[in-house]
Amino acid sequence: MAYVLNSQKKTHTIDEIYLLPSGKRAELIDGQIYDMAPPTRKHQLTAGELFTAIHNYIQLKGGACMPYIAPFAVFLNQDDTNYVEPDISVICDKSKLTDKGCFGAPDWIIEIVSPGSRRMDYFTKLFKYSTAGVREYWIVDPDKNRVTVYNFESENMEDYTFADSVKAGIFDELYINFSDIARLLEL
Repeated sequence: MAYVLNSQKKTHTIDEIYLLPSGKRAELIDGQIYDMAPPTRKHQLTAGELFTAIHNYIQLKGGACMPYIAPFAVFLNQDDTNYVEPDISVICDKSKLTDKGCFGAPDWIIEIVSPGSRRMDYFTKLFKYSTAGVREYWIVDPDKNRVTVYNFESENMEDYTFADSVKAGIFDELYINFSDIARLLEL
């Protein structure tokens, strides 16, 4: 999704996010509002396939974790100046969940890069997620056929392509075959 910095002069709060007109989406990072553009077809297809693979794996294994697809509110630092809507969030500590969303860091976050979100996903969110306590962060870049996996617990980063099968670090046996997603994106 494309991001546009709304204002750099004032520190905004989550209350202002909730006052936005119906249908307008934005994120709040360190008190700055970033407007979100509508996602592309590639973005939505990729998000849907990833969510389905994760959801099906958790259901099959009878796992306690819960996957959520955007828009889903994550109050990242449990403060009033950080609110994000990751493309996919996996939360294993159900005490973090309320009807409003997740209060605290999800265990696993996946962001799917759009042309306008590249800097946000690769830099701003990478730093925010690593310092907030997210265990694993994937940056999925359909335009570059690239998947970058950050395992913050082991301080490890690996790059993959859409020809690879990528293992989820927070689960023992979950592998996501990106070549299947790549074939769908060619349609």
